Amino acid sequence: IDTLLSATRSAGAFLGSAALVLRFARDRLSQKRGTRLLMGNALAARLFKSALDRAIPIRERHAARDLIVENGRVVGLVVEGPSGPRRIGARRGVVLAAGGFPGSAAMRQALLPHADRHYSMAPAGNGGDGIRLAQGVGGRIGTDNVGNAFWAPVSVMREADGTETRFPHLILDRAKPGLVAVDGTGRRFVNEANSYHDFVEAMHLAQETRPAIPAWLVCDAAFVRRYGLGLVRPGLRPLGRFLKSGYLVKGETVEALARAMAVDPAALADTVARMNRYAETGTDPDFGKGSTAYNRYLGDAGHRPNPCLGPIRTAPFYAVRVWPGDIGTAAGLETDPHARVLGADRQPIPGLWACGNDMNSIMAGTYPSAGITLGPALTFGYIAGLDLASATP
Repeated sequence: IDTLLSATRSAGAFLGSAALVLRFARDRLSQKRGTRLLMGNALAARLFKSALDRAIPIRERHAARDLIVENGRVVGLVVEGPSGPRRIGARRGVVLAAGGFPGSAAMRQALLPHADRHYSMAPAGNGGDGIRLAQGVGGRIGTDNVGNAFWAPVSVMREADGTETRFPHLILDRAKPGLVAVDGTGRRFVNEANSYHDFVEAMHLAQETRPAIPAWLVCDAAFVRRYGLGLVRPGLRPLGRFLKSGYLVKGETVEALARAMAVDPAALADTVARMNRYAETGTDPDFGKGSTAYNRYLGDAGHRPNPCLGPIRTAPFYAVRVWPGDIGTAAGLETDPHARVLGADRQPIPGLWACGNDMNSIMAGTYPSAGITLGPALTFGYIAGLDLASATP
């Protein structure tokens, strides 16, 4: 990302960006997408290739409908496929790893705050199927979490034809210098450079005393050109589509922007003026933006004196609404240290394991760092595999 953003600022970045673009162009000559995989994509691809190398059957377009229980033990499941229902037996057991419940409106309503104004970035097909199957044989959802999802602020663009595009504001804009987040009163409520999970927690907390859902990310024209804003990519691109849809709100002055946002113009002007003073000193005494190594890492390393604090002065000024959202759910099935699903009596249900987001968060819904879903998923998937291997078929 830093290489691409700096493509016009140094020869090394230009050459690096050109190599990425040429690699992608070459891939598209023969493939539907680029083949350069990173982060979660690379992890999923490696695991998938391992399964293919071992000739493990992968059944696409099959939905799990019911668990098969005989003599108190889970011995298989019923799936619905293109040719109809089918029973699949399990000699050792069944592992539930269906991605939690972000795609289930009913479970979101029951377990997440402000569910009517909440936008998930997780796959819509993750509808709580694994959790539902386990509940049908006595499994229980954990009830002691600090939160039941891993939060992220999400902006939403609605087109004239009714289609909707969501964008998770994870690391690309909030920590950069020259952006401020405000609530419905035009005042700050959070350190903008904190983690996406902490940002939404602050939205939830602020909403208890003042309107903070949605919140707003505010910046100026120079910021949009340099860093982009949500769905708006950096550079000198036309913004008409984003303005027409209402995704972006624009004002020639800060006060005019405030009126377009329906917030107090004096409050927003004062907030921006304070941030401009902090940009000069490099210190944010209100919320500490740029005061931690995490903040500064996500800022602009070439900006001084603080990688996260910059002026908001270049007209026109822009804002985008952000809503509470998630990148996955934390509430899941209670399990034991072997990843076996527990029943109402706190004893393992014979033949049933769970991992990933179907398993209740081992961090009780807190978010100490990125990867807090992938790490436990890999660990307890491995533990479940070892336990299955030792189980009597």
